[in-house]
Amino acid sequence: MPGGAHKRRLKLNHRFTLVILAFTMIPIIVMSAVLFYNREQDVIEESHSYMEYKMERDAAQLSTGIDSLNMSTRFFGSDEELLSFLRNASDGIVPDARSLVDFYDTKIAELERMVNNNPLLYSVRVYSVGDVQEMMPILYSKSRMSKLSWAGGEDVTGWHFGYIDTLFSSLTTKQEKKLAALVTEVSDYSRGTIGYIEAVMPMETLFPSLYEEIPGEWSFYVDTEGTLHYGDIQPAQTEEVLSAVAEEAGTIDAPKVIYRKLGGNFYTITAYPVRTFGGVLYGVQDVTEDVREVYNRRNQYVVFMAIMLVLVALMIDGIVRRMLRQLYSILQDIHRVQKGDLNVRVDASGQDEMAELGSQLNTMLDRIRSLMEENIQREVLVKNSEIRSLQNQINAHFIYNVLESIKMMAEIDEEYEISDSITALGKLLRYSMRWISGNAVLRDELEYIRNYLTLINLRYDFEVILSVNLPEELLDQEIPKMSLQPIVENAVLHGIEPVAEDTTVYIKGWERDGEFVIEVTDSGRGMTPEELEHLREGIRGKVQPAGGGKGNGIGLKNVEDRIQLSFGKQYGLEIYSEYGKYTKVAIHLPRQKAEGGRQST
Repeated sequence: MPGGAHKRRLKLNHRFTLVILAFTMIPIIVMSAVLFYNREQDVIEESHSYMEYKMERDAAQLSTGIDSLNMSTRFFGSDEELLSFLRNASDGIVPDARSLVDFYDTKIAELERMVNNNPLLYSVRVYSVGDVQEMMPILYSKSRMSKLSWAGGEDVTGWHFGYIDTLFSSLTTKQEKKLAALVTEVSDYSRGTIGYIEAVMPMETLFPSLYEEIPGEWSFYVDTEGTLHYGDIQPAQTEEVLSAVAEEAGTIDAPKVIYRKLGGNFYTITAYPVRTFGGVLYGVQDVTEDVREVYNRRNQYVVFMAIMLVLVALMIDGIVRRMLRQLYSILQDIHRVQKGDLNVRVDASGQDEMAELGSQLNTMLDRIRSLMEENIQREVLVKNSEIRSLQNQINAHFIYNVLESIKMMAEIDEEYEISDSITALGKLLRYSMRWISGNAVLRDELEYIRNYLTLINLRYDFEVILSVNLPEELLDQEIPKMSLQPIVENAVLHGIEPVAEDTTVYIKGWERDGEFVIEVTDSGRGMTPEELEHLREGIRGKVQPAGGGKGNGIGLKNVEDRIQLSFGKQYGLEIYSEYGKYTKVAIHLPRQKAEGGRQST
């Protein structure tokens, strides 16, 4: 039975091979497992010790920064001369010029030196509730504080992180550094709040670990509201890190150091609770490379010993080579990517981990290419916007220059009426084309109306006179840009033109209970009760304007809508009229000055 004997020899050969392999490989496997396990634990322990040291260092730096901010705040808050100045401002006491100069040369200079001598501070600012003469870089009015992003809440005191210094325009100050600040209320027993102290420090100084550029390491801070703060580059796998810490430690009430595997990588994570202002400072070190080096050496050792002990098992060597073939292919593709070839496609065939790794690498490369294309498109859009803005400026300047040339020609020919008209037209165009926000200063609006009526009087045989009765302090009132012009235009076209006589447009205003009221009145044709009610309903949106002709109320409705968009539904227009006598349009606005000290044209 030679055939049966052959089958038995094959089975015996397999059994013999298996027995030898088992008795030789088991001790090697156990020994190598223990050896490399200990090596892996050494890597983890080394990383643990390093991150623990780094956490203690960060805690010391945080403590130094916090102490510096607290001491600066206490120093400013206990300065009696500064407090006296704030009390006087709160009481409305205006010091004379000599007192202001002395206060600036002595106290403000002393406080500025104190800030400059502290290399950790960015600035210390005091905001007065009362009106004061601002003394940079220390003393400011409270209205300027509203330019900072943290000033929008009901209670602005406390700690604020990661905001940009927008106290002044980006044309005069660099708005690049992220800042952290301690804002403290300055109060007086009899007066209440008289000011605020803002002690500011760069985030890079308070949280230096957020800005360290160490390969494989990053940090970030999560404040009490859950907002994430980081340095110049957003840290990777933030959500996974936070979830891992929450699963491991729960509530972070004490410093924690944990080691976790996330997304195929290995990390040592520290969580340090900052008790002074709440929140948690996280530090992460990627030890994947070190751990995988241990694993690779272990695998190489096992393969080497297996090859040395089982030379006859050539099949094993072939299987190992086939298993590692895809890995080597992926490594080659990675080297090509490192040289700048982003069009590489990694072989992701199969169902094993190598296939998954290849698929993830392909996804990553696709994402990198997509981000690069988006950045290029974004830069092209920015450049195009800059070019269009420059072209608009060139066109506007061309128009102004042409008008100036015409004006000079008229003056040479002693056509002064034409010259004055050209001047008025130029001012109208300049104001209309000048880029500002949706609101303007009442002073500028009145100047625009004067120029507008100058040109209107060229059209008619009769004269429209402008009478303005406004207190000087109300000329800085904020009002939607181009909101008076439609009202005055309606007064001329629908009230005065049908009468065709010399008449006056009256503009007067006053302040009442924190509200500003301005009235535009003409002694023209007036309106019947039916016409008045139809116009009111059109402005309120209860009826649709009847076509695009004159008198349809579209201009007044636009003014009404802009006022309510800017200031709220409780503000807007009121219209009164009596047929054959007058028409009056009253504008109701909140009393407030234009923000940012907007200047007249």
